[in-house]
Amino acid sequence: MNDLYLKQRWQELLPQARLGVNSSFDVQSYRTDFQKDFDRLIFSAAFRRLQDKTQVFPLAQTDYVRTRLTHSLEVSSVCRSFGSMLGEYLVENGRLENITPADLGAILAAGALAHDIGNPPFGHAGEEAISRFFKRNPVGQEVVAKMSDAEKADFLAFEGNAQAFRVLTRLQNSDNRGGLQLSLPVLASIIKYPCASSQKPDEHNIAFKKFNYFQSEKALFAEVVQKCHLVKHKTIEGAWYRHPLTYLLEAADDICYHLVDLEDAYRLSLISSEEIIHYLEAVISVTAQLPTNKLAKIGRTKDKVEYLRAFAIGLLIEQAMQVFKDHEEAIVSGKFTTGLLDHIPATEVLSKIKAYSQEHVYHSDTVLEVGIAGFKVLDTLLEAFVGAVEQGDQGGARTKMLLKFLPDQFFTEDRRVSDDPYTRVQQVTDFVSGMTDRYAVKVFKMITGVDLPV
Repeated sequence: MNDLYLKQRWQELLPQARLGVNSSFDVQSYRTDFQKDFDRLIFSAAFRRLQDKTQVFPLAQTDYVRTRLTHSLEVSSVCRSFGSMLGEYLVENGRLENITPADLGAILAAGALAHDIGNPPFGHAGEEAISRFFKRNPVGQEVVAKMSDAEKADFLAFEGNAQAFRVLTRLQNSDNRGGLQLSLPVLASIIKYPCASSQKPDEHNIAFKKFNYFQSEKALFAEVVQKCHLVKHKTIEGAWYRHPLTYLLEAADDICYHLVDLEDAYRLSLISSEEIIHYLEAVISVTAQLPTNKLAKIGRTKDKVEYLRAFAIGLLIEQAMQVFKDHEEAIVSGKFTTGLLDHIPATEVLSKIKAYSQEHVYHSDTVLEVGIAGFKVLDTLLEAFVGAVEQGDQGGARTKMLLKFLPDQFFTEDRRVSDDPYTRVQQVTDFVSGMTDRYAVKVFKMITGVDLPV
Protein backbone atom coordinates (compact mmCIF):
# COMPACT_ATOMS: atom_id res chain seq x y z
CA MET A 1 0.00 0.00 0.00
CA ASN A 2 1.40 3.38 -1.00
CA ASP A 3 1.16 5.61 2.08
CA LEU A 4 2.15 8.73 0.15
CA TYR A 5 -0.62 8.11 -2.40
CA LEU A 6 -3.20 7.51 0.32
CA LYS A 7 -2.22 10.67 2.20
CA GLN A 8 -2.49 12.72 -0.98
CA ARG A 9 -5.88 11.21 -1.82
CA TRP A 10 -7.35 11.99 1.59
CA GLN A 11 -6.20 15.61 1.34
CA GLU A 12 -7.94 15.85 -2.04
CA LEU A 13 -11.10 14.12 -0.83
CA LEU A 14 -11.65 16.43 2.14
CA PRO A 15 -11.54 20.03 0.85
CA GLN A 16 -12.40 22.62 3.49
CA ALA A 17 -14.77 24.60 1.31
CA ARG A 18 -18.49 25.09 0.78
CA LEU A 19 -20.61 24.77 -2.35
CA GLY A 20 -21.44 28.23 -3.70
CA VAL A 21 -19.02 30.09 -1.40
CA ASN A 22 -15.67 31.37 -2.67
CA SER A 23 -14.20 32.38 0.69
CA SER A 24 -12.41 29.97 3.05
CA PHE A 25 -13.96 28.50 6.19
CA ASP A 26 -14.80 30.89 9.01
CA VAL A 27 -12.95 30.52 12.29
CA GLN A 28 -15.29 30.17 15.26
CA SER A 29 -13.83 28.85 18.50
CA TYR A 30 -16.90 27.06 19.82
CA ARG A 31 -18.20 25.53 16.57
CA THR A 32 -16.37 24.08 13.58
CA ASP A 33 -17.60 24.52 10.04
CA PHE A 34 -18.61 20.86 9.84
CA GLN A 35 -20.63 21.29 13.03
CA LYS A 36 -22.31 24.26 11.36
CA ASP A 37 -23.42 21.92 8.56
CA PHE A 38 -25.07 19.69 11.14
CA ASP A 39 -26.83 22.71 12.66
CA ARG A 40 -27.98 24.06 9.29
CA LEU A 41 -29.59 20.73 8.52
CA ILE A 42 -31.23 20.34 11.94
CA PHE A 43 -32.89 23.75 11.60
CA SER A 44 -33.94 23.34 7.95
CA ALA A 45 -37.61 23.01 7.01
CA ALA A 46 -36.90 19.98 4.83
CA PHE A 47 -35.37 18.11 7.77
CA ARG A 48 -38.28 19.02 10.04
CA ARG A 49 -40.72 17.53 7.55
CA LEU A 50 -39.07 14.13 7.99
CA GLN A 51 -40.92 13.83 11.31
CA ASP A 52 -44.03 12.87 9.34
CA LYS A 53 -42.52 10.89 6.47
CA THR A 54 -42.60 7.13 6.34
CA GLN A 55 -39.62 5.02 7.33
CA VAL A 56 -41.37 1.64 6.97
CA PHE A 57 -44.81 1.93 8.55
CA PRO A 58 -46.87 4.75 6.97
CA LEU A 59 -49.22 6.83 9.16
CA ALA A 60 -48.45 4.65 12.19
CA GLN A 61 -50.94 5.00 15.05
CA THR A 62 -48.27 4.52 17.73
CA ASP A 63 -45.75 7.14 18.74
CA TYR A 64 -42.99 4.55 19.14
CA VAL A 65 -42.54 3.61 15.48
CA ARG A 66 -39.72 5.43 13.73
CA THR A 67 -40.21 8.05 11.06
CA ARG A 68 -37.64 9.27 8.53
CA LEU A 69 -36.58 11.86 11.09
CA THR A 70 -35.85 9.43 13.93
CA HIS A 71 -34.22 7.04 11.46
CA SER A 72 -31.97 9.85 10.18
CA LEU A 73 -30.97 10.81 13.73
CA GLU A 74 -30.08 7.19 14.53
CA VAL A 75 -28.04 6.83 11.33
CA SER A 76 -26.32 10.09 12.24
CA SER A 77 -25.36 8.66 15.62
CA VAL A 78 -23.81 5.58 14.00
CA CYS A 79 -22.09 7.79 11.42
CA ARG A 80 -20.45 9.92 14.08
CA SER A 81 -18.89 6.76 15.50
CA PHE A 82 -17.73 5.70 12.05
CA GLY A 83 -16.22 9.11 11.34
CA SER A 84 -14.37 9.32 14.64
CA MET A 85 -13.00 5.78 14.23
CA LEU A 86 -11.88 6.52 10.68
CA GLY A 87 -10.31 9.81 11.77
CA GLU A 88 -8.28 8.12 14.50
CA TYR A 89 -7.09 5.50 12.03
CA LEU A 90 -6.08 8.12 9.46
CA VAL A 91 -4.27 10.22 12.05
CA GLU A 92 -2.37 7.18 13.33
CA ASN A 93 -1.24 6.49 9.78
CA GLY A 94 -0.28 10.08 9.00
CA ARG A 95 -2.97 10.68 6.38
CA LEU A 96 -4.81 13.71 7.83
CA GLU A 97 -3.74 17.34 7.92
CA ASN A 98 -5.84 20.17 9.39
CA ILE A 99 -8.77 17.79 9.92
CA THR A 100 -9.41 16.02 13.22
CA PRO A 101 -11.19 12.73 13.97
CA ALA A 102 -14.01 14.84 15.45
CA ASP A 103 -14.28 16.68 12.12
CA LEU A 104 -14.76 13.42 10.26
CA GLY A 105 -17.39 12.42 12.80
CA ALA A 106 -19.18 15.73 12.22
CA ILE A 107 -19.00 15.37 8.42
CA LEU A 108 -20.60 11.94 8.45
CA ALA A 109 -23.12 12.87 11.15
CA ALA A 110 -24.28 15.80 9.00
CA GLY A 111 -24.38 13.68 5.86
CA ALA A 112 -26.58 11.16 7.64
CA LEU A 113 -29.08 13.86 8.61
CA ALA A 114 -29.37 14.73 4.92
CA HIS A 115 -29.34 11.30 3.29
CA ASP A 116 -33.15 10.84 3.23
CA ILE A 117 -34.13 14.51 3.00
CA GLY A 118 -35.41 14.11 -0.58
CA ASN A 119 -37.70 11.16 0.06
CA PRO A 120 -41.35 11.76 -0.93
CA PRO A 121 -44.39 10.83 1.18
CA PHE A 122 -45.03 7.10 1.79
CA GLY A 123 -41.38 6.03 1.51
CA HIS A 124 -40.16 4.01 -1.44
CA ALA A 125 -43.77 3.49 -2.51
CA GLY A 126 -43.88 7.25 -3.01
CA GLU A 127 -40.88 7.16 -5.35
CA GLU A 128 -42.51 4.44 -7.40
CA ALA A 129 -45.83 6.30 -7.43
CA ILE A 130 -44.22 9.43 -8.91
CA SER A 131 -42.41 7.40 -11.58
CA ARG A 132 -45.58 5.47 -12.36
CA PHE A 133 -47.53 8.70 -12.89
CA PHE A 134 -45.19 9.82 -15.68
CA LYS A 135 -45.10 6.34 -17.20
CA ARG A 136 -48.81 5.50 -17.14
CA ASN A 137 -51.02 8.48 -16.43
CA PRO A 138 -52.05 10.25 -19.68
CA VAL A 139 -51.35 13.68 -18.13
CA GLY A 140 -47.86 12.59 -17.12
CA GLN A 141 -47.18 10.86 -20.42
CA GLU A 142 -48.19 13.92 -22.40
CA VAL A 143 -45.90 16.31 -20.55
CA VAL A 144 -42.75 14.15 -20.54
CA ALA A 145 -43.17 13.71 -24.29
CA LYS A 146 -42.24 17.41 -24.59
CA MET A 147 -38.85 16.89 -22.92
CA SER A 148 -35.42 15.73 -24.05
CA ASP A 149 -34.52 12.09 -23.38
CA ALA A 150 -32.22 13.07 -20.48
CA GLU A 151 -34.90 15.25 -18.88
CA LYS A 152 -37.58 12.61 -19.40
CA ALA A 153 -35.47 10.01 -17.58
CA ASP A 154 -35.50 12.16 -14.42
CA PHE A 155 -39.26 11.68 -14.11
CA LEU A 156 -39.66 8.14 -15.43
CA ALA A 157 -37.41 6.88 -12.62
CA PHE A 158 -37.92 9.48 -9.88
CA GLU A 159 -35.17 9.05 -7.31
CA GLY A 160 -35.17 10.30 -3.72
CA ASN A 161 -31.37 10.47 -3.67
CA ALA A 162 -31.35 12.92 -6.58
CA GLN A 163 -34.15 14.91 -4.96
CA ALA A 164 -32.06 15.09 -1.77
CA PHE A 165 -29.17 16.65 -3.69
CA ARG A 166 -31.64 19.11 -5.26
CA VAL A 167 -33.19 20.02 -1.90
CA LEU A 168 -29.79 20.66 -0.31
CA THR A 169 -28.18 22.56 -3.17
CA ARG A 170 -31.10 24.48 -4.68
CA LEU A 171 -34.45 24.38 -2.89
CA GLN A 172 -33.39 25.15 0.68
CA ASN A 173 -32.21 28.78 0.95
CA SER A 174 -32.98 29.10 -2.74
CA ASP A 175 -31.63 32.65 -3.00
CA ASN A 176 -28.12 31.30 -2.37
CA ARG A 177 -26.07 29.65 -5.06
CA GLY A 178 -25.60 26.20 -3.61
CA GLY A 179 -28.71 26.30 -1.42
CA LEU A 180 -27.69 25.48 2.14
CA GLN A 181 -24.07 25.90 1.01
CA LEU A 182 -22.93 22.81 2.86
CA SER A 183 -19.31 21.70 3.02
CA LEU A 184 -18.21 19.78 -0.05
CA PRO A 185 -17.28 16.58 1.83
CA VAL A 186 -20.72 16.53 3.51
CA LEU A 187 -22.45 16.72 0.13
CA ALA A 188 -20.10 14.12 -1.34
CA SER A 189 -20.86 11.71 1.51
CA ILE A 190 -24.54 11.42 0.50
CA ILE A 191 -23.84 10.71 -3.17
CA LYS A 192 -24.43 6.95 -3.26
CA TYR A 193 -25.01 6.83 -7.01
CA PRO A 194 -22.73 9.39 -8.74
CA CYS A 195 -24.37 9.37 -12.17
CA ALA A 196 -27.39 10.72 -14.06
CA SER A 197 -30.81 9.14 -14.60
CA SER A 198 -29.94 8.33 -18.21
CA GLN A 199 -27.26 5.88 -17.01
CA LYS A 200 -28.46 2.28 -17.21
CA PRO A 201 -28.25 0.41 -13.88
CA ASP A 202 -25.04 -1.61 -13.39
CA GLU A 203 -25.59 -4.65 -11.19
CA HIS A 204 -21.83 -5.23 -10.98
CA ASN A 205 -21.10 -1.94 -9.18
CA ILE A 206 -23.16 -0.75 -6.23
CA ALA A 207 -22.46 2.89 -7.15
CA PHE A 208 -24.46 2.68 -10.38
CA LYS A 209 -27.64 0.87 -9.33
CA LYS A 210 -29.58 4.15 -9.33
CA PHE A 211 -28.72 7.83 -9.90
CA ASN A 212 -28.04 10.89 -7.75
CA TYR A 213 -28.64 14.04 -9.77
CA PHE A 214 -31.26 15.51 -12.06
CA GLN A 215 -30.39 17.45 -15.20
CA SER A 216 -31.31 20.66 -13.33
CA GLU A 217 -28.42 20.09 -10.89
CA LYS A 218 -25.91 18.73 -13.38
CA ALA A 219 -23.50 21.67 -13.04
CA LEU A 220 -23.73 21.80 -9.23
CA PHE A 221 -23.17 18.06 -9.02
CA ALA A 222 -20.13 18.25 -11.28
CA GLU A 223 -18.72 21.04 -9.11
CA VAL A 224 -19.01 18.95 -5.93
CA VAL A 225 -17.43 15.80 -7.34
CA GLN A 226 -14.66 17.67 -9.14
CA LYS A 227 -13.68 19.75 -6.11
CA CYS A 228 -13.70 16.59 -3.99
CA HIS A 229 -11.50 14.94 -6.65
CA LEU A 230 -13.71 11.91 -7.17
CA VAL A 231 -12.45 9.50 -9.80
CA LYS A 232 -14.23 10.02 -13.12
CA HIS A 233 -15.70 6.93 -14.76
CA LYS A 234 -13.61 5.88 -17.74
CA THR A 235 -16.46 5.07 -20.11
CA ILE A 236 -19.68 6.60 -18.72
CA GLU A 237 -20.16 10.30 -19.42
CA GLY A 238 -21.32 12.28 -16.39
CA ALA A 239 -20.45 9.55 -13.90
CA TRP A 240 -17.85 9.27 -11.13
CA TYR A 241 -16.88 6.68 -8.54
CA ARG A 242 -18.01 7.15 -4.96
CA HIS A 243 -16.45 9.25 -2.24
CA PRO A 244 -15.00 6.91 0.47
CA LEU A 245 -17.21 8.37 3.20
CA THR A 246 -20.28 7.27 1.25
CA TYR A 247 -19.48 3.63 2.00
CA LEU A 248 -19.56 4.33 5.73
CA LEU A 249 -22.81 6.33 5.54
CA GLU A 250 -24.38 3.54 3.52
CA ALA A 251 -23.21 0.96 6.07
CA ALA A 252 -24.69 3.02 8.91
CA ASP A 253 -28.00 3.28 7.05
CA ASP A 254 -28.06 -0.45 6.34
CA ILE A 255 -27.14 -1.39 9.91
CA CYS A 256 -29.98 0.72 11.24
CA TYR A 257 -32.64 -0.51 8.87
CA HIS A 258 -31.62 -4.16 9.28
CA LEU A 259 -31.95 -4.08 13.05
CA VAL A 260 -34.15 -1.09 13.85
CA ASP A 261 -36.90 -1.90 11.35
CA LEU A 262 -37.04 -5.32 12.98
CA GLU A 263 -37.43 -3.68 16.39
CA ASP A 264 -40.32 -1.55 15.10
CA ALA A 265 -41.94 -4.69 13.70
CA TYR A 266 -41.64 -6.30 17.13
CA ARG A 267 -43.32 -3.31 18.78
CA LEU A 268 -46.17 -3.64 16.25
CA SER A 269 -46.46 -7.39 16.97
CA LEU A 270 -45.37 -8.38 13.45
CA ILE A 271 -42.55 -10.48 14.88
CA SER A 272 -42.49 -12.33 18.20
CA SER A 273 -40.05 -11.57 21.01
CA GLU A 274 -38.53 -15.04 20.55
CA GLU A 275 -37.87 -14.41 16.85
CA ILE A 276 -36.29 -10.98 17.23
CA ILE A 277 -34.13 -12.09 20.16
CA HIS A 278 -33.00 -15.07 18.07
CA TYR A 279 -31.90 -12.82 15.21
CA LEU A 280 -30.15 -10.28 17.43
CA GLU A 281 -28.31 -12.99 19.35
CA ALA A 282 -27.28 -14.55 16.03
CA VAL A 283 -25.68 -11.24 14.96
CA ILE A 284 -23.81 -10.99 18.26
CA SER A 285 -22.68 -14.61 18.36
CA VAL A 286 -20.74 -14.30 15.10
CA THR A 287 -17.92 -12.37 16.77
CA ALA A 288 -18.71 -12.06 20.49
CA GLN A 289 -19.99 -13.85 23.57
CA LEU A 290 -23.63 -13.30 24.43
CA PRO A 291 -23.95 -10.95 27.44
CA THR A 292 -25.84 -13.55 29.48
CA ASN A 293 -25.08 -12.01 32.88
CA LYS A 294 -26.38 -8.62 31.76
CA LEU A 295 -29.46 -10.12 30.14
CA ALA A 296 -30.32 -12.05 33.29
CA LYS A 297 -30.65 -8.74 35.16
CA ILE A 298 -33.10 -7.23 32.63
CA GLY A 299 -36.70 -7.96 33.54
CA ARG A 300 -38.83 -6.68 30.66
CA THR A 301 -38.58 -8.30 27.25
CA LYS A 302 -38.68 -5.01 25.36
CA ASP A 303 -35.69 -3.80 27.37
CA LYS A 304 -33.80 -6.97 26.48
CA VAL A 305 -34.57 -6.37 22.81
CA GLU A 306 -33.31 -2.79 23.04
CA TYR A 307 -30.11 -3.87 24.81
CA LEU A 308 -29.38 -6.63 22.29
CA ARG A 309 -30.07 -4.26 19.39
CA ALA A 310 -27.61 -1.71 20.78
CA PHE A 311 -24.99 -4.41 21.43
CA ALA A 312 -25.39 -5.78 17.89
CA ILE A 313 -25.09 -2.33 16.30
CA GLY A 314 -21.81 -1.74 18.13
CA LEU A 315 -20.37 -4.99 16.82
CA LEU A 316 -21.50 -4.29 13.26
CA ILE A 317 -19.85 -0.86 13.37
CA GLU A 318 -16.55 -2.47 14.35
CA GLN A 319 -16.85 -5.11 11.61
CA ALA A 320 -17.67 -2.59 8.87
CA MET A 321 -14.84 -0.30 9.97
CA GLN A 322 -12.38 -3.18 9.71
CA VAL A 323 -13.53 -3.92 6.16
CA PHE A 324 -12.99 -0.25 5.27
CA LYS A 325 -9.45 -0.37 6.64
CA ASP A 326 -8.70 -3.63 4.83
CA HIS A 327 -9.86 -2.18 1.50
CA GLU A 328 -8.82 1.44 1.97
CA GLU A 329 -6.73 1.71 -1.18
CA ALA A 330 -9.43 0.23 -3.42
CA ILE A 331 -12.05 2.49 -1.81
CA VAL A 332 -10.17 5.77 -2.21
CA SER A 333 -9.14 4.94 -5.78
CA GLY A 334 -12.68 4.09 -6.94
CA LYS A 335 -12.12 0.36 -7.40
CA PHE A 336 -14.36 -0.95 -4.62
CA THR A 337 -17.63 -2.14 -6.18
CA THR A 338 -19.67 -3.57 -3.29
CA GLY A 339 -21.00 -2.45 0.10
CA LEU A 340 -18.97 -2.82 3.28
CA LEU A 341 -21.60 -5.08 4.86
CA ASP A 342 -21.11 -7.58 2.04
CA HIS A 343 -17.73 -8.47 3.58
CA ILE A 344 -18.29 -8.49 7.35
CA PRO A 345 -18.46 -11.71 9.42
CA ALA A 346 -22.19 -11.15 10.10
CA THR A 347 -23.13 -10.89 6.40
CA GLU A 348 -24.98 -14.22 6.33
CA VAL A 349 -27.06 -13.41 9.40
CA LEU A 350 -27.95 -9.97 8.02
CA SER A 351 -29.05 -11.61 4.76
CA LYS A 352 -31.43 -13.83 6.72
CA ILE A 353 -32.79 -10.81 8.60
CA LYS A 354 -33.31 -8.96 5.32
CA ALA A 355 -35.14 -11.94 3.79
CA TYR A 356 -37.37 -12.24 6.86
CA SER A 357 -38.12 -8.52 6.83
CA GLN A 358 -38.99 -8.55 3.13
CA GLU A 359 -41.59 -11.25 3.69
CA HIS A 360 -43.01 -10.39 7.10
CA VAL A 361 -42.33 -6.66 7.60
CA TYR A 362 -42.01 -4.71 4.34
CA HIS A 363 -44.82 -6.72 2.74
CA SER A 364 -47.03 -6.92 5.81
CA ASP A 365 -50.69 -5.92 5.52
CA THR A 366 -49.98 -2.81 7.62
CA VAL A 367 -47.43 -1.54 5.11
CA LEU A 368 -49.19 -2.66 1.94
CA GLU A 369 -52.59 -1.21 2.77
CA VAL A 370 -51.32 2.32 3.30
CA GLY A 371 -48.77 1.97 0.50
CA ILE A 372 -51.51 1.13 -2.00
CA ALA A 373 -53.51 4.12 -0.80
CA GLY A 374 -50.36 6.25 -1.17
CA PHE A 375 -50.22 5.42 -4.88
CA LYS A 376 -53.74 6.79 -5.31
CA VAL A 377 -52.98 9.91 -3.27
CA LEU A 378 -49.83 10.85 -5.18
CA ASP A 379 -51.29 10.01 -8.59
CA THR A 380 -54.26 12.25 -7.85
CA LEU A 381 -52.08 15.12 -6.60
CA LEU A 382 -49.74 14.96 -9.58
CA GLU A 383 -52.58 14.71 -12.09
CA ALA A 384 -54.25 17.77 -10.57
CA PHE A 385 -51.20 20.03 -10.22
CA VAL A 386 -49.32 18.93 -13.36
CA GLY A 387 -52.55 19.35 -15.28
CA ALA A 388 -52.96 22.84 -13.80
CA VAL A 389 -49.47 24.09 -14.69
CA GLU A 390 -49.82 22.63 -18.19
CA GLN A 391 -53.11 24.48 -18.77
CA GLY A 392 -51.88 27.65 -17.06
CA ASP A 393 -53.92 30.76 -17.88
CA GLN A 394 -55.95 28.76 -20.40
CA GLY A 395 -57.51 26.61 -17.69
CA GLY A 396 -60.86 27.03 -16.02
CA ALA A 397 -61.82 27.98 -12.47
CA ARG A 398 -60.55 24.75 -10.89
CA THR A 399 -57.18 25.12 -12.62
CA LYS A 400 -56.86 28.69 -11.34
CA MET A 401 -57.68 27.60 -7.80
CA LEU A 402 -55.07 24.83 -7.96
CA LEU A 403 -52.46 27.28 -9.21
CA LYS A 404 -53.26 29.66 -6.35
CA PHE A 405 -52.71 26.78 -3.93
CA LEU A 406 -49.12 26.30 -5.15
CA PRO A 407 -46.59 28.28 -3.05
CA ASP A 408 -44.76 31.26 -4.60
CA GLN A 409 -41.45 29.39 -4.79
CA PHE A 410 -42.83 27.17 -7.57
CA PHE A 411 -43.45 30.07 -9.95
CA THR A 412 -41.45 32.85 -11.56
CA GLU A 413 -41.23 36.14 -9.64
CA ASP A 414 -44.58 37.37 -10.99
CA ARG A 415 -46.23 34.00 -10.22
CA ARG A 416 -46.20 32.89 -13.81
CA VAL A 417 -45.74 29.26 -14.79
CA SER A 418 -42.39 28.55 -16.47
CA ASP A 419 -42.39 28.25 -20.27
CA ASP A 420 -40.07 25.22 -20.01
CA PRO A 421 -42.00 21.94 -19.52
CA TYR A 422 -39.14 20.33 -17.58
CA THR A 423 -38.93 23.23 -15.14
CA ARG A 424 -42.63 23.64 -14.48
CA VAL A 425 -43.21 19.92 -13.96
CA GLN A 426 -40.18 19.64 -11.71
CA GLN A 427 -41.58 22.43 -9.58
CA VAL A 428 -44.72 20.35 -9.10
CA THR A 429 -42.71 17.27 -8.11
CA ASP A 430 -40.76 19.48 -5.70
CA PHE A 431 -44.06 20.50 -4.11
CA VAL A 432 -45.55 17.01 -3.95
CA SER A 433 -42.40 15.13 -2.95
CA GLY A 434 -41.78 17.67 -0.19
CA MET A 435 -45.14 16.95 1.45
CA THR A 436 -45.38 14.96 4.64
CA ASP A 437 -47.57 11.85 4.61
CA ARG A 438 -50.45 13.49 6.45
CA TYR A 439 -50.31 16.72 4.48
CA ALA A 440 -50.44 14.74 1.23
CA VAL A 441 -53.56 12.97 2.49
CA LYS A 442 -55.05 16.31 3.56
CA VAL A 443 -54.51 17.91 0.14
CA PHE A 444 -55.82 14.76 -1.56
CA LYS A 445 -59.03 14.99 0.47
CA MET A 446 -59.34 18.67 -0.29
CA ILE A 447 -59.02 18.45 -4.07
CA THR A 448 -61.24 15.36 -4.33
CA GLY A 449 -63.92 16.77 -2.05
CA VAL A 450 -63.66 13.80 0.32
CA ASP A 451 -63.10 16.01 3.34
CA LEU A 452 -64.39 19.56 2.93
CA PRO A 453 -63.09 22.22 5.39
CA VAL A 454 -66.49 23.09 6.86
